[in-house]
Amino acid sequence: MVPLKPLAVAKSRLAGSTGEPLRPRLALAFAQDTVAAALACPVVRDVVVVTDDPLAAAELTALGARAVPDSPAAGLNAALAHGARVVRERRPRAAVAALNADLPALRPAELARVLATAGDFPRAFLADAAEIGTTLLAARAGSELNPAFGGASRLRHLSAGAVEIVLAGVDSVRRDVDTGEDLLAASALGLGPYTARQRAVPGPVPGAGGAGVTAPGTRPAP
Repeated sequence: MVPLKPLAVAKSRLAGSTGEPLRPRLALAFAQDTVAAALACPVVRDVVVVTDDPLAAAELTALGARAVPDSPAAGLNAALAHGARVVRERRPRAAVAALNADLPALRPAELARVLATAGDFPRAFLADAAEIGTTLLAARAGSELNPAFGGASRLRHLSAGAVEIVLAGVDSVRRDVDTGEDLLAASALGLGPYTARQRAVPGPVPGAGGAGVTAPGTRPAP
């Protein structure tokens, strides 16, 4: 499952470094690259996007995802719990995983490694690159997802009994993007094609304190 806020309010912290006109387009591009990579992952059966944004729903459905409305609209964790219920209404014994929508450098092979490890535990999660938040939470068949995303979610997931996944070489699954600095770090890993297209205009990319840093190259579509 991939949750996505309405594009009009998504990724608000990026506006200062990318400019307001580009912000919603980048939010959508991040989600497109995330969903495309997840669909290309050999251990992912399908991808459900939880969103109330009609444009995002249309674009992500076109990639092969299934969009469901964010109902009840009561925040990120309620949306993820709702998405898990929707998945298990069709397949009651399905393993489920929640994945951030802002992973523009996501690689299918790295995601497959994380999910394979997660399958060894009733509930497991992967911390973000800062080791404060969470980018992926998984629950195998028979276990509830019980998401606690947002802010210092790593500690909340640990305290709720989820096992932390510790793997080397899965940086693309940990690199979410909230700020201009995060976007530069994702660029160093190699952006997916949708984000790269939005960043295709040559020139410096704003970084910390307004400094210009030229972004590295991109990677091909998964």
